[in-house]
Amino acid sequence: MRVLIPSALRSYTEAGETEASGATLATLLIDLERQYPGIRFRMVDEQDQIRRHIRIFVNGEQVRDLSRLLAVTDEVIIVQALSGG
Repeated sequence: MRVLIPSALRSYTEAGETEASGATLATLLIDLERQYPGIRFRMVDEQDQIRRHIRIFVNGEQVRDLSRLLAVTDEVIIVQALSGG
């Protein structure tokens, strides 16, 4: 399925979008890690939770549950929250 990558993670993918597969969001992120080593750690912490500064949307709906089921026609958008002062 189509996965849109935020600019902060493009050093891994070298592109703004890529393709990945998985029956769940967790397995999709594992597939991204297989293709782009190191990218999953930037999105998922040691407790297997999506990091606070990362937002993941599936078909426009924000998802926090890695067990979320996916279809091959889904679009996944990964967004990195910005902070500043």
